[in-house]
Amino acid sequence: MTPELLVVAAVRIAGSLPVLRWPFAGALLAIAVDFSDLFLRDYLDLGGLGDYQAVDKWLDQVMLALFLVVSLRWRGPVRLVAVLLYLFRLEGFLLFELTGERIVLVMFPNVFETWFVVAAFLAWRSSAFAYTGPRVAALLLACTAFKLGQELLLHAWRVFDAYSTVDVVNAITRWLGG
Repeated sequence: MTPELLVVAAVRIAGSLPVLRWPFAGALLAIAVDFSDLFLRDYLDLGGLGDYQAVDKWLDQVMLALFLVVSLRWRGPVRLVAVLLYLFRLEGFLLFELTGERIVLVMFPNVFETWFVVAAFLAWRSSAFAYTGPRVAALLLACTAFKLGQELLLHAWRVFDAYSTVDVVNAITRWLGG
C-alpha cells in the first residue's frame, strides 16, 4: 500500500461521509470527490495507485455502502428499488473482481448511484413525491439510460483511457477559450 493510495482512499472516504447528514448535497460531493482521484493520480507522485480500476471500484463500494445506509431510512418503493439496484451493482462489482473484465461494469451499470441522487433530490425538494408505478418506471429508465451511456464511454469504448485528466481539462479550456 503506497502513500498515494492512502491519500486517495482518505480523500474518497472523507468525501463520502457527508451523505449521511445531507443526502442530496452529500451525494453530489461524494461523486465530485470520486472524480478527484483522477486529478490526484496525475499530480501526486507517492508510489502510484497500482491497478487504478480495481482501486476505484473498491473505493466506490465505500461510497455506495454509505448511500445504501441512507436509502434504508426511506420508505416504500424508493427504498426497495434502491436496495435492489445496490445489490445489482454489488453483483457486478464482485463479477468484475473475479474476472477483471471492464465489460462486466457495462453489463451491471451503476444505476444505484444515479437513482440515489434523483431520490435524494426529490426528498429534498418535495417530501410528498409519490413513487407510483409509472413514475418509478420512468425514473428507472432515465437513470439507466444515463448510467449505461457513462459506463459505455468509460469501460466499453474506453474513451478517456488514453488521456490524463490534466490533458482533458486543458483541451476543454482551450476549446471554451476559442
